[in-house]
Amino acid sequence: MSHLRATAARGLRRSGGRGALRRKGASPRGAAPAPAPAPPPSRHLFSDPAEIEALRGHLLAWYDKCKRDLPWRTLAATELDADRRAYAVWVSEIMLQQTQVATVIDYYNRWMQKWPTLQALAQASLEEVNELWAGLGYYSRGKRLQEAARKVVSELAGQMPRTAEDLQKLLPGVGRYTAGAIASISYGQATGVVDGNVIRVLCRMRCIGADSSSPAVIERLWDMANALVDRSRPGDFNQALMELGATVCVPKAPLCGECPLKQHCQAQRRVEKELAFASQKLFGKRAPVSDVEDCGLLAGLWEFPSLPLAQGLQEEKQREVLADHLQAWTGRPVAAGGLRFIGEVVHIFSHIHQTYVVYSLSLDGDVTLDPALSPSRWVTEEEFHASAVSTAMKKVLKAHEKQRGEESSPGKGSKRKRGAKLQGASSTCPGTQLSLRAFLRAPKSP
Repeated sequence: MSHLRATAARGLRRSGGRGALRRKGASPRGAAPAPAPAPPPSRHLFSDPAEIEALRGHLLAWYDKCKRDLPWRTLAATELDADRRAYAVWVSEIMLQQTQVATVIDYYNRWMQKWPTLQALAQASLEEVNELWAGLGYYSRGKRLQEAARKVVSELAGQMPRTAEDLQKLLPGVGRYTAGAIASISYGQATGVVDGNVIRVLCRMRCIGADSSSPAVIERLWDMANALVDRSRPGDFNQALMELGATVCVPKAPLCGECPLKQHCQAQRRVEKELAFASQKLFGKRAPVSDVEDCGLLAGLWEFPSLPLAQGLQEEKQREVLADHLQAWTGRPVAAGGLRFIGEVVHIFSHIHQTYVVYSLSLDGDVTLDPALSPSRWVTEEEFHASAVSTAMKKVLKAHEKQRGEESSPGKGSKRKRGAKLQGASSTCPGTQLSLRAFLRAPKSP
């Protein structure tokens, strides 16, 4: 499915190489520098206690029935000594970093047979550790694990830290995820975990389309994981969430029909809505479909001035519609002829393809943005990189730079000669993705 949006690609600029961004769905803040991101919409959160309780029950019931039989899980469930239990989980988590479960099992069994306790590992030589680790890859993991074991024995009297905070603080090589896994599985601390599998499950359940690698989104997902974790069985809940992502909610062709959480999944609901829409379209009926951008954690992100376009709108009409929009936004006349067509940028969100029809606009002199009309601000290149900007907007900026580069070097692979007539959006290859440095440079003095 394809959506069209007309976007003024950072074309609103002034001396100093500054461009205009506006916050999607945020309250007006005028030109204040880098305000904090707005909270995500409620549909991207788990705010209903009844739903959270039901989700926990459904997930844990599935896990009890379908979980894989793995040696570290057996040790965690049967070992009575808390330090040995934590050590067993710790070893598994380190080995599982960047390595598949099937590969880790044999290495884990040999490791635990040779060094069943922290004390045994602390007495081993690095040569022995590397020898057993051979073939598992990323040898620094084994080295750091042994160094941390020696620290526990020599500095902590052989006792593992008992909280996620202390595990992360006191043990070298133990990050936020590993600390949360050890603390929840070994000690029953009600703390969540966020790894690649959990990110995928949570983003799909709440239909989050923002860049899941960005620090702001990751932090939101940690908040979500901590809110969801079952208080009575935190270790099992975290393992169940990771298990779901590894076996059912997989990256490609997820087994949605087998998912115990499908009734809580916003992405599944959206798929059903799109299928219904496609069915209605076949029979000549057309139901409104919400903009794909609204599916992401975009209420706190910044976007270029843009508006939805009707399908099949000609370029001349596109210019007029966008010019009227920008005129209302800037509070000054904007001529449709001053808008320069850049091209089309395609952004893929899940099963939906969104097409941005990109135009640029140069403005002379300073343009003051009225905070009462729109929550917008001018930004420099440095401020742009420090702002919360969606992936789609980054693609739009890249499109602008590519055109500038082609125009400045017409003899080096440019498909359009200098001074040639601009073509309509339909003549541009979809998916054009270009850079943003040239656009953000200050304009040269005449």
